[in-house]
Amino acid sequence: MQNNKGQMTVQEAGRKGGRSTSEKHGPEFYQQIGRKGGETTSEKHGPDFYHEIGTKGGHKVRDLINRGKGM
Repeated sequence: MQNNKGQMTVQEAGRKGGRSTSEKHGPEFYQQIGRKGGETTSEKHGPDFYHEIGTKGGHKVRDLINRGKGM
């Protein structure tokens, strides 16, 4: 888990911090910050933003399916 010098990698530090935050705050914390982020994004970009990213995602999925079918 640690390298030769006894130092943590960025990945290890992130994992450790994430676990600590999860244990300290619980799932409600993540629900609350997710809701706040969603509200902020909605206020900043409006409904057209969600339409646009939904369309892009749908096109990407369609293209991947067609590629998998050999079309």
